[in-house]
Amino acid sequence: MASRPRGSRPLRTLLAAFVVTAVVVPVSGAARPAAVPAPTPKALAPLRSAAPGALAERYAVNREGIRAAERMAEGHGDRARAGVLREMAGPARQFLFFDGRDGGRTTEVYGDLARAERIAVLVPGSDTHLDRYARLRSGALALQRELGGRSAVVAWVGYRTPSTVSPDVLTPGRAAEAAPGLRAFVGAVAKLRPTARLSVLCHSYGAVVCGRAAPGLDVADLVLFGSPGAGAENVSALHTPATVWAGRGDDDWIADVPHGQLQLPFGALGLGADPVAPEFGARVFAAGPGGHSDYLTPGSVSLRNLARIVSGQAPSEESGDA
Repeated sequence: MASRPRGSRPLRTLLAAFVVTAVVVPVSGAARPAAVPAPTPKALAPLRSAAPGALAERYAVNREGIRAAERMAEGHGDRARAGVLREMAGPARQFLFFDGRDGGRTTEVYGDLARAERIAVLVPGSDTHLDRYARLRSGALALQRELGGRSAVVAWVGYRTPSTVSPDVLTPGRAAEAAPGLRAFVGAVAKLRPTARLSVLCHSYGAVVCGRAAPGLDVADLVLFGSPGAGAENVSALHTPATVWAGRGDDDWIADVPHGQLQLPFGALGLGADPVAPEFGARVFAAGPGGHSDYLTPGSVSLRNLARIVSGQAPSEESGDA
């Protein structure tokens, strides 16, 4: 009997997972957060100044947009969504962008962007939308506190994130849609703060987005953590001048996800090679014992090392092992 090609079993497993989710999702998809209506956001001119006054004006415009979305959610009868939006509209919140439609698109600043010398753009993964935004906010706040003064963290939810239980999470389609927006946003931040050290931190499916956007990202570091893949076979295929880092917690279930990619008639299935594998070529940093949602937990090894990378320092307990 002929031997099986190397790696065929993980790819067959991936195909089986796709078939299962394709069957399950039509039953479970009815309760998606995109069902809550929201107004069309006010058109904003490109952000060309990082002066405090210009930023404050933009924050105020988006605050009014969030309040309008809150009123619409309340009228729709979704008190939970209205409550989330009420918190988002607080006077201390700093949104560069807000669109409450289709589950929500947001860009929130933590820290003082006008004076930041170190800026981290945080790109989240699946199931990140308005109803689950608190988890991202907690992580962004923890990272900004770990970085300390003269730093800013920008939580970028600029794309329609896939559901964890959906066919979309097994393909790079959503990432391809998101990549141009991420490139444009990071480019705008680089022009606003040209002397700041800029890093992009990509969690879970967000790493696929970053992989697609990588050739157009002029940043110091591209950090993939809890990543199922970056849509590429190795660092060279990302075509980026940035230092590429990868980390995975010891208890992260993403380690069991099959890696690789199949080209099928409808498109690509799979998210590429494992970023922490030696052959991928990333600089692997220690992420501690945590699970898939623990990378930005206060006091964790992963949070400390992410902050060190953003600051231009070598991560502690750095590991070259997969």
